Amino acid sequence: MINPLWLNTFKTLIEVGHFTQTAEKLNMTQPGVSQHIKKLENACSHSLIRREKKGFELTEQGKMVYEYALKFAEDEAKLIENLSFDNPYSGQCTLSCSGSLALLIYPKLLLLQQRYPDLSIHLEAAPNQKILSEVQSGNIDLGIVTHIPNGSFYQSEIIGRETLCLLLPKAYQNKKITSELLFNCGLIDHPDAMHYLSLYFDLCGEKELANINLNALPTSSYINQLNQILLPVAKGLGFTVLPESAVENFSQKKSLYIVKTAKKVEETLYLVQKRNRNLAHRYHSIYRLLHSVLK
Repeated sequence: MINPLWLNTFKTLIEVGHFTQTAEKLNMTQPGVSQHIKKLENACSHSLIRREKKGFELTEQGKMVYEYALKFAEDEAKLIENLSFDNPYSGQCTLSCSGSLALLIYPKLLLLQQRYPDLSIHLEAAPNQKILSEVQSGNIDLGIVTHIPNGSFYQSEIIGRETLCLLLPKAYQNKKITSELLFNCGLIDHPDAMHYLSLYFDLCGEKELANINLNALPTSSYINQLNQILLPVAKGLGFTVLPESAVENFSQKKSLYIVKTAKKVEETLYLVQKRNRNLAHRYHSIYRLLHSVLK
């Protein structure tokens, strides 16, 4: 490994062009400068300068090491600048949430980016476990999940609640929703379907729905693209459960029947970040935006 101190002495020597003046500039002795150059040459296994009567010339290897020293100094200066300057409206912000929430908040995030062009928004749609894993590994700075994460690894706060909707084709609007009707209609399955169905049937206040065996429900269709899940429902091919935000962003909303049950079903949303990690000032704008949209 090349010692940065030797590298800086070598760079200064090349720029000053004289051993004595280099020693004065670096508050060293001339033998000290010579010793640094010798150690650097040993570390590189090549002669870097060719000494002449009153001066020296760079070898080909010396030219390469000098270019490296320049880049090293430039990178170091850039690092120090980045560490000491935290622009609240510049830099990359990384977030992750469910696909339905992404449909809701991404347009708002883009408006923020338009207002502050130096901001770069990275939003990933993912399930709860992947979000938590990415936050813990540092790949994502902020996540929104639907259950309280382990306080030993994450810090979290309630940021809002999301309404879940039982959705059927419009033709079912005047019919009583029974387990038999749902079995005949068939499920439009998707990656979060079982989670949403279980939560909805348990909390909707309808005893008959609470007793449905979810594993026995016949599947009419399966799709893992959020913006396509409601399409077969709109075409009369089955029912499903999704967050209200997904319904609001569906272009054929008028072809859907949103079932009214005894109780409104909501899922709590938690904003999470890695425990004891201080985020950059630019995330303050993201916090404010998320709170205003999801409150």
